Amino acid sequence: MKKTFLSILFLGNLLMAASVEKIDIDGLNVPLVFEEDNKLPLVSMQLVFKNSGYISSDVAGLARLSAKVLNQGTAKDGHKEFSKSLDERAISISISTGTETFVIEVTSLKDQFDYALSRLSDLLKDPNINEDSLNRVKSSTIGSLSRKENDYDYVASNLLKGELFRGTPLKNPANGDVKSVEAIKIDDIKKFLNKHVVYSNAIVVVGGDIDLASAKKDAKNLLSILDKGEKSELIHYSVSDKKSETIVKKETDQAYLYFGSPYYAKVDDLDNYKASVSTYILGAGGFGSRLMEEIRVKKGLAYSAYARVNINNSASYLNGHLQTKLESLDDAKKTVFSVFDEFVDKGVTQDELDQAKKFLLGAEPLRVETLSQRLSRTFLEFYKGKELGSSKKDLEKISKLELNDLNDYIKNHDEILNLSVAIVTK
Repeated sequence: MKKTFLSILFLGNLLMAASVEKIDIDGLNVPLVFEEDNKLPLVSMQLVFKNSGYISSDVAGLARLSAKVLNQGTAKDGHKEFSKSLDERAISISISTGTETFVIEVTSLKDQFDYALSRLSDLLKDPNINEDSLNRVKSSTIGSLSRKENDYDYVASNLLKGELFRGTPLKNPANGDVKSVEAIKIDDIKKFLNKHVVYSNAIVVVGGDIDLASAKKDAKNLLSILDKGEKSELIHYSVSDKKSETIVKKETDQAYLYFGSPYYAKVDDLDNYKASVSTYILGAGGFGSRLMEEIRVKKGLAYSAYARVNINNSASYLNGHLQTKLESLDDAKKTVFSVFDEFVDKGVTQDELDQAKKFLLGAEPLRVETLSQRLSRTFLEFYKGKELGSSKKDLEKISKLELNDLNDYIKNHDEILNLSVAIVTK
């Protein structure tokens, strides 16, 4: 079996390697991202299901609610007894969702890992999916959503998503809203889990004090509990390029300004490293970034202002935000637009490029310091269809990046000027 390795040099003389292997289940090869690390007697395993996050359903909040219901222990033990059996041995089993993925994770000390796997096996075979579990999770979720109605960052962020992703599942808040959550039935939960928690869409991530042979065996035993299901393909959604402005009035002492635009890039584009550099200079770099310099340092309009680019399988876009005084809202909004206009028109300076390089290259050891970080990097490279080791190669490209090349790249991405704005104000 051909093995692909990603080697990274860490502090001191310690050499770590993450690899992507295959697990054969009835003729289907399930990818396994693996790294052995025996510095600590800990083991972690994740079952990651592609195309199964909140983007996979038109019902707002269904994916998150399904994960929470699956977190309710086994039908035999119930939630409290199942949790107690884990807590007594310092075992963690958690189920969560992202935009694109549904994740089941188990973590424990090495000498408890067999028991941890047996408990996860019990959960997968006999989940506590019933009306009581659903009602308990619903009540907690609705309470949280009701409190978020006064979290105006949350409100403005969801307003912006609605503008950028009109007509797609991405327009929905990941947790849904009170109305959508109230409408979800137990059959909706069962159908979602039966469709998405299947090994045809699985990627396994294992790391820690465990050898490869054991990792493969343990992962295969867990996956064999699941149905094969049907392999699904993730849809890439276009982001609206039509400028828009949405304003919601609330009883607030601050104005909340969220803004975003399309970003025409795919996850496997070879020049995405330039997006990291340009966005760092524009708004992701904190003090010294264009947005922070103009909005906070020069004009004192906000305590902070940020912008970042998201290049994902499902969508690629730029988004940012700030808070300002009610009377400063118009000035802050105009300043954001002005910063973007000048950024695309004139590009960046050599000093800005040098400072960005210094930070992005200098911070690299901190990004791969832990086993979790290394596994996450390898997983994302594989998940996004990149060559393993591409992150390290991107750093080499950043170190050699010339000013003219970066400014040409920025000018070619003038779609960021098609800003949509979502505002919460008094």
